[in-house]
Amino acid sequence: MAKRSKIAQAAFDIAEPIAKDMGYELVDAEYKKEGQDMFLRLFIDKEGGISSDDCERFSMTVDPIFDKELKHDADYFEVSSPGLTRPLETEADFKRYSTELIEMSLFKEYEGQKNFLCKIKEVNEENVVVEVLENKSINKAQKKYVTIAELVIGYDMIAKAIRHIEF
Repeated sequence: MAKRSKIAQAAFDIAEPIAKDMGYELVDAEYKKEGQDMFLRLFIDKEGGISSDDCERFSMTVDPIFDKELKHDADYFEVSSPGLTRPLETEADFKRYSTELIEMSLFKEYEGQKNFLCKIKEVNEENVVVEVLENKSINKAQKKYVTIAELVIGYDMIAKAIRHIEF
């Protein structure tokens, strides 16, 4: 789970049930200084992705509630999509992307691996089971991946996990 400032956590706690009611997942909240200005940002997602209309709708719903309930000095409030390569951090994230290729980096080598391409096989509260893949493509047009190992990895071992996007 992401570490948040007090204000970001308060914003997250207020906005999360609203997001759920509107059919969104509140992924994260941040409160940070950029230049001379303070920014409060919420990141939302949903099945099929987020549009600018979704961000606007959610912003217009949450903003007046923040004005009443949230004690902050943000100069700007923004709602955004977490992006295609958002980090996978929670059990729910790993479950959501279990059908996709994942690029994973570990804090230190485990079973001879530190950085690898994988597919999620199983997810539970303590760890994720992955199939480590190797590219056996003959050409760029036809990608062919083969499983070379299966690893059980604790969440605390994962430095970074993101979706592998091919264009």
